[in-house]
Amino acid sequence: MDVLKNLFERRFHSLVTQVRPLQGELGGSGRKIIRLASDQATAIGILYDVREENIAFLEFSRHFRNHGLPVPEIYGEDLDQGAYLEEDFGDTSLFEFLSKNRTGENISRAVGDAYRKVIATLPRFQIEAGRDLNYKVCYPRDSFDRQSISWDLNYFKYYFLRLAGIPFSEQALEDDFNRLTDFLLSAPRDYFLYRDFQSRNIMLRDGQPYFLDYQGGRKGALQYDVASLLYDAKADLPPELRQQLLEHYLDTLGGFVGLKRNEFMHHYYAYVYVRIMQALGAYGFRGFYERKAHFLQSVPYALKNLRWLLHNVTLPIALPALMSAFHGMLASPKLLALSADADNLVVQIWSFSYHRGWPKDDKRKWRRPCFRWPVVAESWPRGAVQAAYWQGRICS
Repeated sequence: MDVLKNLFERRFHSLVTQVRPLQGELGGSGRKIIRLASDQATAIGILYDVREENIAFLEFSRHFRNHGLPVPEIYGEDLDQGAYLEEDFGDTSLFEFLSKNRTGENISRAVGDAYRKVIATLPRFQIEAGRDLNYKVCYPRDSFDRQSISWDLNYFKYYFLRLAGIPFSEQALEDDFNRLTDFLLSAPRDYFLYRDFQSRNIMLRDGQPYFLDYQGGRKGALQYDVASLLYDAKADLPPELRQQLLEHYLDTLGGFVGLKRNEFMHHYYAYVYVRIMQALGAYGFRGFYERKAHFLQSVPYALKNLRWLLHNVTLPIALPALMSAFHGMLASPKLLALSADADNLVVQIWSFSYHRGWPKDDKRKWRRPCFRWPVVAESWPRGAVQAAYWQGRICS
C-alpha cells in the first residue's frame, strides 16, 4: 500500500487522506484495486505481481491514448513492486447503469444509447489502434491461436462440465473441439482482440464510455469482442436489442474495413459459443472449485443464452458431442438448482409439531423420554430430528 501512496503523492504533490479497496473477493483476477484520494485529486491504484501482464496494460494504455481512445491515463508505476496508478473514472460501470435502468426485458433508451456508443468505439480498438500495436508485449499469448483456444475449451471441459457432473465422451468432445478450432481459425484474425470486452470493464462518466481491463489483448478475429459484449451473461440483453446492436456494430465496422456481412456472420456464432464456454469455465473454476458462490450466479444467464442459441442458430459445422453436452447442461438438476433467476432468494422452511402435546417426562427418572433412532429416522420430519438430537433425546 505504501508504494501506491508514494506514487500518488509524487504525482499530485498532496498527501493521501482516503484509501478504499474496490474489489476484494468479488473479483476474479487476483489484482487488488484501491481508490486513493486527497483533497485535490483521486486515482485508482493496482497491486498485482504478474509483471508481464502489468507491462501489457501499461503499454497498451499509452498506445490507445495516443490514438485518442478513452482509456485511463497512467499516473505512475513501480513494476518491481507490481504497482501502478491510473485515472479514476468513477463508480458507474455499464453493467451498473444497465441494472439501474431496466425492468426485466424493458431497458431504457439511455442504456441502448450507451451501448451504441460502446459498440461504435470497438472498431477503433480492433482496427485503427490495432494496426501499429506492439504485440510483442501481449501476455500470455500474442494471438488468439490454436493454443489459446485449446486453453479456453479445456478450461470449460474440466472446470465446468466435469465439476458440474455433465456426462460427455472425452474423445468425441475432443474431436469436436478440434473441428471447432479449425473453423474459428479460418476467420481473418489480423485485428486487436480486446479479450474481455464486457459491461463491467466499461465505465460511464458524463454519459461517455471509458474502457478498462484490456491487458489480456492479442491478435484475433473481429467477432470475438462483439460476442463478448452482446452475450455477457449477467447483462442478460434481450435478443432484439442484441440484434440491433450487432447491426450497429457492422454498420460502424464498414467504415474501417471492407469485410462483407455474410463473411462476418459465417463465423460469428462459433465465436459466441467459444466466448460463452470461456466464461463458463471461469464461473466453474471460481464457483465450483474455489467455492466462491457468487460466481455461480451468472451461470443461469449463460444457460439462457445457450438455450436461445440452440433454438435459433445452426452452425456451419457439425459438433454433435458438444451440442449433446450443452443439452445435458440445460437438463442438469445441479445447474437448474442454481435457479432460473439467479437474483431471487430461495428460502426453504421445515416445521414440525407434537400433535398430542409435549411428551410427558418420566418424573421418577427425572429425564425426558428418549426416542429410538430407527423410529425417528422413518417417521419424523427432518427439523424434528435435528431438534431432538440437539436436546439429547435420541437414543442409539
